[in-house]
Amino acid sequence: MRQIVLDTETTGLNPRAGDRIIEVGCVELINRQLTGRNFHCYINPERDSEDGALAVHGLTTEFLSDKPKFAEIVAELRDYISGAEVIIHNAPFDIGFLDAEFKRLDIPLFNAQVGGVIDTLVQAKEMHPGKRNSLDSLCDRYGVSNAHRALHGALLDAELLAEVYLAMTRGQNSLSMDLGDDDDAQNPDVELELVPLAEIILLPASDDELAEHEAALNSLDKEMRGTSLWRTAVN
Repeated sequence: MRQIVLDTETTGLNPRAGDRIIEVGCVELINRQLTGRNFHCYINPERDSEDGALAVHGLTTEFLSDKPKFAEIVAELRDYISGAEVIIHNAPFDIGFLDAEFKRLDIPLFNAQVGGVIDTLVQAKEMHPGKRNSLDSLCDRYGVSNAHRALHGALLDAELLAEVYLAMTRGQNSLSMDLGDDDDAQNPDVELELVPLAEIILLPASDDELAEHEAALNSLDKEMRGTSLWRTAVN
């Protein structure tokens, strides 16, 4: 199974107000394994970033001025994501910007080009209701180090999200690897055989053992000059 973890950086928050994509970062997973075949590019948005967005990503107009425009990278991006299941944190945000760029170029919308979308923010809210589920919070929760992340970057965030996603969805895979041999663990089509539990045998205490137990409790009661905690807990 081919999955792509995707993130973008933008000039602002609203593509309908003219905000544009300035960076795309993608990380490839094949059968839940990082391949190292990533996609990353900076893009000239032909406009300035809003102050709030600039404080987040730090990509200045001067830095982006000699970078390719979206139309120049779109073919490579579409080839890269084509048919894959795409993993995004807060998917409506990134897809909204990508769709706006595609519309400008009269290109089919994002969902028509991929094999499905997983929104890890939705997953996280279902798994951890009432808790903070930002990417930074999930990194802390799942022990993914983001100490090197001074500013947001699309490729760095995609790499962090890939680790978080694998940690969030690891449960059943870890069980399979513990129960099977190495070959089976690498083959997702191998079905594990369920081994029935052995019959549970109960061995009741003998009369002599019960008498010794009662004598020990009586001794505790005498030392405490009352009823021992053991009798209270049992009753």
